Amino acid sequence: MAEAVPYRSSVRPVPRRRLGRDLSCSAVGLGCMGMSDFYGVADRAESIRTIQAAVDAGITLLDTADVYGPFSNERLLGEALRGRRDRVLVSTKAGQLRRADDPAYRGLDGSPEHIHRACDASLERLGVETIDLYLLHRVDRRVPVEDSIGAMAELVTAGKVRSIGLSEVRAATLRRAAAVHPVSVVQTEYSLWSREVEDEVLPALRELGGSLIAYAPLGRGFLTGRLDIAKLSNDDYRRGLPRLLPENLGRNEVLVRRLARLAEAWGLTPAQLALSWVLDRGDDVIALMGTTRRSHLAENLAAAAVTLTAAQTAELEAAFPADAAAGDRYASRATIDG
Repeated sequence: MAEAVPYRSSVRPVPRRRLGRDLSCSAVGLGCMGMSDFYGVADRAESIRTIQAAVDAGITLLDTADVYGPFSNERLLGEALRGRRDRVLVSTKAGQLRRADDPAYRGLDGSPEHIHRACDASLERLGVETIDLYLLHRVDRRVPVEDSIGAMAELVTAGKVRSIGLSEVRAATLRRAAAVHPVSVVQTEYSLWSREVEDEVLPALRELGGSLIAYAPLGRGFLTGRLDIAKLSNDDYRRGLPRLLPENLGRNEVLVRRLARLAEAWGLTPAQLALSWVLDRGDDVIALMGTTRRSHLAENLAAAAVTLTAAQTAELEAAFPADAAAGDRYASRATIDG
């Protein structure tokens, strides 16, 4: 077994990484979705304190979307950032549809008209004059991606947006979009058990000078080894994820136990090891952690100070092969392919 690499978990500056061609941010960002939606009952007061603690600890990328809540997460983030706005980059998204009176409704609208309206609404909810990073949340197949990106480019020209990106797209879609306007980032799920992005999207993104924002780097909490499926609330959407269903759960728990054994041997927690693996994929990869409580911040930030040796990486990937996870990421692939 490879020897552990020493690291310090005390307070130290969070490393910075480039975000596309023109921006930079902390290597670890904070995803705010779970503070309003999807993961059961949210604690608004604790969420605000967590966002503020993250910024004070050196996290400079905060991620939200108009449909999280729906529509309440941007307001939450805006409130939490009062007095701290100039210390962070705010990332939000448009293109998905939800209804406040029917949160289960899902739809897509990538039309230029919708993107312009959505941006104005996000600016108002966030309480900011400019969105640092604006993403097309999902590609609407009824609308050429060139039209959607063209509208976002108009927002850049108008000074409402600094930089643009895409979420969950194929390499071909990325190239079409980049032919209209530079794409700073692609945001996609990326972790030890979700590595499809390595095949085509990540190489294309690097060729185009963009960066990758890896969401769910801890596998929706499963890779921490602490997630108890039986204790999830009935409205926690993870209950329906294929990898956490009974027919797949046992095989995936084997993988997490392997991860935990290596983490213990190397003086890390499973979360730190899983995060450090993502961060080790390159200086153009930013890990977007989704913690909703201050108690997990320090643990996750410590991963930014871990350097895995080549031997450790090889041992980890042998224990947790790229195609080892049982089950798909989502119940329907129609939700993730552009």
